[in-house]
Amino acid sequence: MSRQLASLALAAALAAGACAPRYVASEYAVAETQGPYRLASGDRLRIIVFGQDNLSNIYAVDGAGRISMPLIDTVEAQGRTTQQLERAIEAKLRGGFLREPKVSVEIDAYRPFFVLGEVANSGQFPYVNGMTVQTAVAIAGGFTPRGQRSWAEVTRQVEGQLITASVPITYAVQPGDTIVIKERWF
Repeated sequence: MSRQLASLALAAALAAGACAPRYVASEYAVAETQGPYRLASGDRLRIIVFGQDNLSNIYAVDGAGRISMPLIDTVEAQGRTTQQLERAIEAKLRGGFLREPKVSVEIDAYRPFFVLGEVANSGQFPYVNGMTVQTAVAIAGGFTPRGQRSWAEVTRQVEGQLITASVPITYAVQPGDTIVIKERWF
């Protein structure tokens, strides 16, 4: 069953990667996401509404990029920073529910990243801050004997567009990245 799941994930990633523009590492560094972290599907958020314990909880960003909270229904989270989401929630709560709402939004868990190709265990893994391609491969059980050990292909969404690049294994991984370790031929 897990082989079928890994094969399906590999096929989906390759199909998505085939449509993505390709860059070499030096060009990709320029295209790398700059600025604050942007929320997307798969992120889990700890939202605290001060003085309102029944509204404070951990909420997941759904597939449509929204969170659903009591009283205010859904709030768009996709592409927003945590500070922008705080202001949006406060505005909705101020619209007839609370007089002076104070909201705090923290990331409880980042969306997962994916490792495919010549690694011991392909699949989806939880993101850890400060991760590089090399540490991502280690989390996936290490390289197979045929795995390319000096570079990898990373597919990342930048400004709504998928970009694939060949990067060194010391390259920083971000939540939601798909890493493909190619087969070496020597």
